[in-house]
Amino acid sequence: MPCYRCGARQTDPARGPSPWKRGVRSGRMVLVCPACQQVHDWTADLDRCATCGSTMLVRALGETTCRACGASQPERPDRADAPAPAGPQHPSSDDALADEVRAALDRVLHGIRAE
Repeated sequence: MPCYRCGARQTDPARGPSPWKRGVRSGRMVLVCPACQQVHDWTADLDRCATCGSTMLVRALGETTCRACGASQPERPDRADAPAPAGPQHPSSDDALADEVRAALDRVLHGIRAE
């Protein structure tokens, strides 16, 4: 899943926990990349718990649960058919992903041809 703000693709860290953050926005789980965390007030865009106001929400099996207070809300019927949140704000993210895939394929296929 890409960053909802810039469209960057998540990569696993070499060691330790991921610097990417999760949240719920418009009733859907989203990821926020480390760069967008530094540049933007990324928590302002996230949904908040109706009970405690926290943005530490997770989505699973059609429910939103607050990790701060444990409050749980089932998906609202008016959101069941809601469109997905807007995609990446930078159209070049698709080109960047295509370039990453192309480079990975070249590395793998070049290794096969050399054997």
